[in-house]
Amino acid sequence: MPQIVTVGETMAAFTPGSTGFLRYVKKYEMRIAGAESNLAIGVSKLGHSAGWISCLGKDEFGEFVQNSIRAEGVDTSRVVFDPEYRTGIMFKQVRNASETSVFYYRENSAASHMRPQLLDEGYLAQADVIHLTGITPVLGDSCRETVQAAMDLAVKHEKLISFDPNIRRKLWKGRDFVPMLRDMMFRAQIVLLGADEAEALLGVSEARRVMDILFEKGQARYVAVKNGAKGAIVGDGDGLTEIPPFPCASIDPVGAGDAFNAAFLCGILEGKDVADCGRMGAVAGALATETYGDTEGYPSMEQMETAMKGEDIIYR
Repeated sequence: MPQIVTVGETMAAFTPGSTGFLRYVKKYEMRIAGAESNLAIGVSKLGHSAGWISCLGKDEFGEFVQNSIRAEGVDTSRVVFDPEYRTGIMFKQVRNASETSVFYYRENSAASHMRPQLLDEGYLAQADVIHLTGITPVLGDSCRETVQAAMDLAVKHEKLISFDPNIRRKLWKGRDFVPMLRDMMFRAQIVLLGADEAEALLGVSEARRVMDILFEKGQARYVAVKNGAKGAIVGDGDGLTEIPPFPCASIDPVGAGDAFNAAFLCGILEGKDVADCGRMGAVAGALATETYGDTEGYPSMEQMETAMKGEDIIYR
């Protein structure tokens, strides 16, 4: 059974064959995109077992998504194909190395109709960590109920809850989900968030203040405050460690945060201290940006071990 289980939507993602506005793009490559499945793939590449729970449309895009995730070693046995709704899709627009935009066509998708009945309690009960994000609960009422049910089952079976707010205001459509996401974050033992997300949810972005709040008001045991190219600050209640960015030649930042999260969680599974978990996250996040696509640059266990020893990474 998987050590880490995630729940969330993954879309068929169309990546342009050239930079510039999509109106001028002639060719696309179809890939996958989804924060939760990205994390599951990252975990699998690092030698741990992961499972992904979701709904897909009973269509060719859905088959492509499941096949792509399963091919990376992730267990997709709890994925349900819904004949009534379609698989979500998205287009990525790359203006240059530092400016990437995404356009969603996911409204009324199969995943937006996920319900708590989708969750296999026995399956979740055998995992060590249940990883959730703030994307899924804003897709619809049933999705919110599904995430809350997953958290309830994690608590019932004394499993670690990992939570990344992963704020996507395009999905909010003018609604205020801050109180809901804050409450979910306070239920998690592992909180992985960006400095800008901390500001949005807690009103502070300085790492020490963020951690003080999460350790005092929530259930947090491990916290990582990510700040992109500036690195991250991690803590476990006994102190903070500043994690410098890992050197890289970045060309596409999409998926880096999920790579960080995956490696950080693998460090926890391996019993590493929070500083080493953060260093693993920094390595994975940096390498993720060196290729186009969300997960294509995620490191293997061998690459991670080499980087953690301070040696040059081969096959970059």
